Amino acid sequence: LSILLSLLAPAHTTRSPDCGGILTPSGLRYLAEVSKPHAQSVLRRDLMAPPATDPSPTSPSRSQIISVKVDKFSLTLIPDAGMRLNIEVDLGITSAPSTTKEMRLSILADLHVEMNPEENLELVTSDCKPTLEEVQSTEEMDRSAPRKPSGSDVDKQINVEKICLEISKLLLLPNERLMSLAAPFPITPNCQVQYLPLAAPMYSEQGIIISLQTTFQVAGTVIPLPVSPVPFSMPEPARSSSSHLILAFSEHFYTSLFSALEESGALNVSLLSSLTTATLAERITQMGSLFQEDLPVVLQAVTRSSPHVVLEEDKAIVELFLTAQIGTGSSVFQSFLSVNVDVTARLHLSVADTRMIISVAAIEDIQLSLATSDVGPILAALLEELFLPTIRKEVPAQINAVLRQGVFLPHIASFTYTDVNITIHKDYVLIPCNLQLEARTG
Repeated sequence: LSILLSLLAPAHTTRSPDCGGILTPSGLRYLAEVSKPHAQSVLRRDLMAPPATDPSPTSPSRSQIISVKVDKFSLTLIPDAGMRLNIEVDLGITSAPSTTKEMRLSILADLHVEMNPEENLELVTSDCKPTLEEVQSTEEMDRSAPRKPSGSDVDKQINVEKICLEISKLLLLPNERLMSLAAPFPITPNCQVQYLPLAAPMYSEQGIIISLQTTFQVAGTVIPLPVSPVPFSMPEPARSSSSHLILAFSEHFYTSLFSALEESGALNVSLLSSLTTATLAERITQMGSLFQEDLPVVLQAVTRSSPHVVLEEDKAIVELFLTAQIGTGSSVFQSFLSVNVDVTARLHLSVADTRMIISVAAIEDIQLSLATSDVGPILAALLEELFLPTIRKEVPAQINAVLRQGVFLPHIASFTYTDVNITIHKDYVLIPCNLQLEARTG
């Protein structure tokens, strides 16, 4: 079954997913595993709370729950429908100092994630079936079958209907954490990234598939970016993945990221040169008449058009189109030469915690061309000799400085990514990884 994320949201004709993810059945099992102790803690707090004081002094003593143990907690995938939560809880109940009995609370609930009017994802309980049964002791097993109490004070204290209403509390994915998926994350001090769900998730044998569109804000304002001309489709794994989560990012995602950085001015940099006006005048005689004192030579690079990222097999390439204004480092920048610089650089991608670390691994090509003729024609070979070493060294350093904190990936609060394996294919980057609950569960 090929999963086309671009078909998930037909209502949003002007929006197109540029990234997405699959939470696999293995990931669901992990969520159930880490939610089990959390559910036990929540149920103990709710069920073992002291009963309210009975206003009638003649009323018989109420039963009290003295132990709560979650024996089973599972999340399973229901293709084309949602998830099924199965919980079995062993209860120890005392109604008198010397009388203790065991009961079992079973909860079977169907869950799914839908989009609310605010266009955030929300966990919804569509069906919940709680049952409460008394567990027989060894002596009783030959006498009768387990019985379900009805109308007892135990039923009233447990309040199974309330448990169903608050079923999301038993998971480590309550709605406030689920909505954090769409929170804006900082990239630079004045640039943010946000992942907006385009539709409710789809459920298949592969897992829960979520389509996302990335938006970028510069100084608090969403910047317009062109919609990807290529429909983005989630690649189909060759076999059932053992990873908890599979993230996929299109070529358009990375181009949009660098375009947002360009819009925010993060790619406009000053490149420090080892040259001075005196050493430059030794090669370009016209410089000697322009400056009476020896000043450092500085390159101020600005983008002249949007960057472009190309994904090839096992390789990601960023193409930068800069104009370097070459001048002096005096208090008032004096430009005396303008050079167009086209840089093709290979990117290295890695993941730390919930951030994608993007850095320039190597410069593959640099093309210099004279943009102005203020000082007459200059040979291309001379330009390369004088400025190419500085550009080759400083451009990667400046980009890496901008991105050194990494770009936050879509994630749920309190979880991080481990065992990451990044694969670069044509048109998309595939990131299989595992979830890991952080120490503080909240």
